[in-house]
Amino acid sequence: VQLQASGGGLVQAGGSLRLSCAASGRTFSSYAMGWFRQAPGKEREFVAWISRSGSLRTYGDSVKGRFTISRDNAKNTVDLQMNSLKPEDTAVYYCAARETGWDSTSQYEYDYWGQGTQVTVSS
Repeated sequence: VQLQASGGGLVQAGGSLRLSCAASGRTFSSYAMGWFRQAPGKEREFVAWISRSGSLRTYGDSVKGRFTISRDNAKNTVDLQMNSLKPEDTAVYYCAARETGWDSTSQYEYDYWGQGTQVTVSS
């Protein structure tokens, strides 16, 4: 599966952005999907995971209550709605696909990655 992330940009603290990841290739609904982010000089960090059907979700502690992951299997997309953004949310955001259906917060358990989209939150 090929993944293409989009929707990043510059936003003020307290604002919102919606990221989208478009998938092509094998059947999208056979993959669990995740979002990760990486700030300069830091490890890649888990942000959110969604199950194949979209009925289950998991979030990183730093984004709980502010970010929402969703997917549309008919459109082969997975989105990340980000609200109440903070300067510490500044990072490159990556979408990733996992062939195994169980949730995972480890980047090493994802099989395919998109190219990343930059999110910058100004204070």
